[in-house]
Amino acid sequence: MDEPLITVEPVRLPDPLAPATAARLAGTEGPDPRDTARRIAPLAADRDLVLVEGAGGLLVPFDSAAGTIADLADELGAELLVVTGMGLGTINATALTVEAIRRRGLTPRGLVWGSVPREPDLAERTNREDMERWVGVPVVGGVPEGAALLPPARFATEAPGWFTPRVLPEG
Repeated sequence: MDEPLITVEPVRLPDPLAPATAARLAGTEGPDPRDTARRIAPLAADRDLVLVEGAGGLLVPFDSAAGTIADLADELGAELLVVTGMGLGTINATALTVEAIRRRGLTPRGLVWGSVPREPDLAERTNREDMERWVGVPVVGGVPEGAALLPPARFATEAPGWFTPRVLPEG
């Protein structure tokens, strides 16, 4: 991947909440999944990989008309990466999310650990070993604990190394 990483925010709301809730509190309408997809789609025309971050999870309310992140993914024809925790209960929560993805006819491309602790506890270590077997989707990456605190340039340099070749484009 020789292209520089870029960040585009087709939708930005003031508070880190479910998009519909953040929009309501800001006194505006939530982002429409179809309109958001139209803003994102042109980015894929000249890029190998476009990652779209959703706030709150697959079925979080995206707009006041009950649109969801799943609807946005469907509009884009996108495969999904599920960002998940590593602690107790994560296998169940992740399996439910993957089941909902498949039930909608979408494709779960992989799982990404959202915060990999420097010193994982017993549940985190065993979940790391068991997740793929029980959920049926490969773990394709892990974001180190504290990554959000990295300076932007360092984050951009290190982030590609947090993913396996299974998620990155070939070449």
